[in-house]
Amino acid sequence: MDIKAFQAETENSATGGLQIEVYNKTAAVPVFGAKAVISGERGESFSLETDISGQTSVVWFETPPKSYSEEPTGLKPYSTASATITKDGLGSETAEGIQIFPDNTAVLRVFLNGEGNSKTIVIDSPPLYEPKDEKIFEEEVKPINSLTGFVVLDRVVIPEYIIVHDGSPNDDSAPNYYVPYKDYIKNVASSEIYSTWEPNAIRANILAIISFTLNRVFTEWYRSKGKNYTITSSTAADHYFVYGRNIYVEISQITDELFSTYIIREGSRQPLLAQYCDGKNVSCPGWMTQWGSQYLAQQGYSAIEILRYFYGDDIYLTTAEKVDGVPYSFPGEVLAEGSEGQAVETIQIQLNRISRTYSAIKTLTPDGIYGAATAESVRTFQEIFNLSQTGSVDYATWYQISQIYVAVEKLA
Repeated sequence: MDIKAFQAETENSATGGLQIEVYNKTAAVPVFGAKAVISGERGESFSLETDISGQTSVVWFETPPKSYSEEPTGLKPYSTASATITKDGLGSETAEGIQIFPDNTAVLRVFLNGEGNSKTIVIDSPPLYEPKDEKIFEEEVKPINSLTGFVVLDRVVIPEYIIVHDGSPNDDSAPNYYVPYKDYIKNVASSEIYSTWEPNAIRANILAIISFTLNRVFTEWYRSKGKNYTITSSTAADHYFVYGRNIYVEISQITDELFSTYIIREGSRQPLLAQYCDGKNVSCPGWMTQWGSQYLAQQGYSAIEILRYFYGDDIYLTTAEKVDGVPYSFPGEVLAEGSEGQAVETIQIQLNRISRTYSAIKTLTPDGIYGAATAESVRTFQEIFNLSQTGSVDYATWYQISQIYVAVEKLA
């Protein structure tokens, strides 16, 4: 059932979608035929199976009105659901507290461990609804090569992974998780802000999250303190990361668009340590406020105008020179039907390798000519990975294809 039919049946109630994606953690491949039993807080119940791409269909839930998430009303702006996913021989996983917002699609990605074990993940409420620890002020510019032994990289690089310490910096017993860089940004943005916000508010917040994260990478902030991780999940020290949480298609697409773009202050080498607070429960002069970014976006401010409103007029956006873990950089122009050349052949070769794992993608003749068949395969890839289904290879699609290609090659 599509969303329009569901809305008609629920007499114009607000609705939000949920899709489950299931992977074999050991083999890192999508799982066909996994069973997902899903229940919602308002009595919804679904029993689904994953397709050859490891995905269920999207199912729809009643949610609170969108207005609950557009202003700090204090009312819970989302519905919750739980899901138990099982596959013979691969064990099961239960996720509780999946958060579903109106007019948005939540995606829960599950990695079954291949050892027949079961586990339960509880997704905690977002800080905008239930405040967490207040952020600790830090000096924006970190010392470079000072007497403290501070070490920095020679240039800003988009890392392949972020090592997340799932606790405070003082909790040495907390686990560390290796999280793909873009997945980390999507997780934090899905945890820290509401996916129903104005697109430019979402962009501004994602850029702040990216810049803060890349500052931690560039300055090797925790490494310089003898720690073995990149960043923590502490809201006081860093960002709110929730292991195993669902993300949102709307946030995912903007992250794929912006993942290598960051904020920098004129005259500085460091990505801006873009600190922020909610602006309702906590005030933070000189920082961005999350609710303030939403208000400005509602007034028509662009993402860079929002950021300059809070951080000053001497900031600008720039793009990292290098993305770790991908073999080729974006050629600089969108590839579409009629395009020809080496970049097209590269995409065709990579899609052919990916199709051996994701068989819904049709194989291609790697002739360097972007025809209808290539467009169809690209469109299928975009559908599987929640990209805009244009059939053209833009910046976001190029890097997503590259990263999936590298992942399946490593698997081989």
